[in-house]
Amino acid sequence: MNALPLLRDEVRDHSTSPLIIATHAVDALIAEARLTPKPALVDERGSGAHRDLDLDTMLRSARALQPTFLAIARAAHGVQPSQALREQLARIGREGEAAMMRATNGSNAHRGAIWIVGLLCAGAAMHAPDESDAICASAAAIARYDDRYAPASVKASHGARVSERYRVAGARGEARDGFPHARLIGLLALDDARARGLDESDARLDALIAIIASLDDTCLLHRGGMNALDAAQRGAKYVMKHGGVSAQEGRTALARLEAELLALNASPGGAADLLAATLFLDSLRRLV
Repeated sequence: MNALPLLRDEVRDHSTSPLIIATHAVDALIAEARLTPKPALVDERGSGAHRDLDLDTMLRSARALQPTFLAIARAAHGVQPSQALREQLARIGREGEAAMMRATNGSNAHRGAIWIVGLLCAGAAMHAPDESDAICASAAAIARYDDRYAPASVKASHGARVSERYRVAGARGEARDGFPHARLIGLLALDDARARGLDESDARLDALIAIIASLDDTCLLHRGGMNALDAAQRGAKYVMKHGGVSAQEGRTALARLEAELLALNASPGGAADLLAATLFLDSLRRLV
């Protein structure tokens, strides 16, 4: 993994406005939800492997999180990562989760995204929009502080239990490591696909597939154990090996991957959250 840049001694005075950050965060969640066809995930075709989610629910959840992302960006604007900021953001995030649950009638549409994209919103409030590495570094620095006021339910969450059982990084490890699957895999795959002339939908699908191929996805592990994770990573690598989703054999492999995951009742929800993070970072750097 490439080393993250050192944090600056002073906050940059050309950081992005909180309102722009929040708008782009919500837009990234909506873009991820609408992207089709995603393997076993909610998209324009249907609910994938999720019985309690559909596209309308995902869109309502994303829009309900706009005040949360705005509050996070405002809290982080003009300050440095600190224990106090970490705990302030945690409180905002818990309030955002409650708003999400109200909007979805109790369905967990974006709990992981609140953590991942929320931290990146905080990092974005400290740097210029095209400084993706610095944004991720600041977000990682915040994530490395413990939340002393976290409720017991946080340690008992599906993601936390799966991370401990299978000894994988999970969403918290991903954040503390500087979001390598968004920064070093998602963005690079997106850039490569665009350079090859792919349309935007196929470029984003290729980025998702690249993330699935590498990520120890706790959503897959929770729903289907190692069999589901192995199937997802093996299938994603096969798609990539055979030209990606824009190639005929790659598209056929994508459909086969989806069928296998649906049979296991498993979906790569962690990869979806990191694709949203990728799209968020990409949208910010394109502002410049």
